[in-house]
Amino acid sequence: MLSWHVTCYNIYIRRERLAMKVHDVANYFIHRSQQEGEDGLITNLKLQKLCYYAQGFYLAINHGTPLFEENIEAWKHGPVVRNLYAALAENGSNPVRTLIEPADGMNKMPTEIKSFLDDIYNELGQFSAWALREMTHKEDPWLKNWGDGKLAGKEIPHTDLISFFATKLV
Repeated sequence: MLSWHVTCYNIYIRRERLAMKVHDVANYFIHRSQQEGEDGLITNLKLQKLCYYAQGFYLAINHGTPLFEENIEAWKHGPVVRNLYAALAENGSNPVRTLIEPADGMNKMPTEIKSFLDDIYNELGQFSAWALREMTHKEDPWLKNWGDGKLAGKEIPHTDLISFFATKLV
């Protein structure tokens, strides 16, 4: 079972929140995979799951303050951010090799956020896209909002993410 050790985290970023986009978070993960010579190991599916985990843990750690503003939806292959999916759809199941335009948001990211995303990547980036998909299929936020496919595309509320990920903090 997934758990998160947060003794060094209290990332609550200033009330005058940055306008972070999911593309900024995804670009950071793409950049990390390229830095580590893992070209070819990060796909749209894997990015979706890393962004889901980043948002979930961030919400739980920061008492409901989201990491990025876009909603996460319950899709067949797990949690998905619709506009991130659309931006990367041309890749299909092939690796994502270039950053999503505009890529400048990643450079404006506070050090605390980069450290947080590094920890997410270090913990979960080791898993394949399919392994991450399987993990999300056993977790309440997706299960509750997928509803055996009857609710496909339903938004996964922040409250569901907080309830689930708060139990994973140690």
